[in-house]
Amino acid sequence: MARMKDDARHDAPRSRWTRRAGLLLLAWVLAAAWGSVVQTVWNLQALVDVGVNIPAADWLRVLGQDLMGFAPVYGGILATGWLIALPVASGLARWWPAGRSALLALAAGGGMVAAVRAVDAAAPMPVFIDATRGLPGLLAMAAGAVLAGWLYATLSARLSAR
Repeated sequence: MARMKDDARHDAPRSRWTRRAGLLLLAWVLAAAWGSVVQTVWNLQALVDVGVNIPAADWLRVLGQDLMGFAPVYGGILATGWLIALPVASGLARWWPAGRSALLALAAGGGMVAAVRAVDAAAPMPVFIDATRGLPGLLAMAAGAVLAGWLYATLSARLSAR
């Protein structure tokens, strides 16, 4: 009986960590999918703007292809930015617990922007993701990262409150 209680005490932190990792993975998938959809719509709309007729079935096919092909690449870029930004925000949240959600949301968006700009600086083409060439597209993609950061902050706070 004493062993079962001891095991339960040791499993609780591991279980909480696993749940937090799962929530972070959920937020990351959301941000990667959002960014993929934004860049696809951005590119297809640019073609429409110059007179190319794109049937709805083609829009859906390209969206699906980009979710399978581009989202994982963008997810890697996103993860690189988050690897730095989210731990910094979590550390700052220890001093400002009331601002945890805002800090994590802003860090997720800021980490995304920083990572995309770093890739742009290293890539041989002018920009790696055309949607991020200008501020409106960059902000549209960053909005998904901010939303994902807020989602992670909100859901993980509920986990901590249990």
